Amino acid sequence: MFYGAVVWDPWLIVGQIVCLQCLYYVTLGLVFALLVGTRVSRMSLFYFFDYAAVTASTVTGWCVIASFLLTSLAGAGYLLYLVERAKRCLDFSATIYIIHLFICVVYGGWPSSFTWWVVNIAGLAIMALLGEYLCIKRELQDIPITSRFRPIPTEV
Repeated sequence: MFYGAVVWDPWLIVGQIVCLQCLYYVTLGLVFALLVGTRVSRMSLFYFFDYAAVTASTVTGWCVIASFLLTSLAGAGYLLYLVERAKRCLDFSATIYIIHLFICVVYGGWPSSFTWWVVNIAGLAIMALLGEYLCIKRELQDIPITSRFRPIPTEV
């Protein structure tokens, strides 16, 4: 979709980052609504950006963990359609999670939970590796060659 010319285009890269970040949080919100929203009386930004919400000691915490991991799976699909290049998947995945870390630090302080770090590093790995796999699979597909004006001879 956004795959452009060989020339380095910073506006294209910024646009891709903004689109990916927005899609990441929209997907996370939808998955939270399905998994966490059924367990709590009121959803808030606490579940998005506070490291204390990512805990393995409660069922709600496990739902938050599952939401982050499922969102990273969806993020790999977003990389396939927005980035389209296997060699850029790690860069864009890391950018998403670095921006998320920055927002978390601003919202709730430096994440001191071991579980938060494990979940986010696992999410980064899932998004980057699955995104690269999907992009490589697409890049290796045969390009169909057809002619509009005359049929291609089948016998030589």
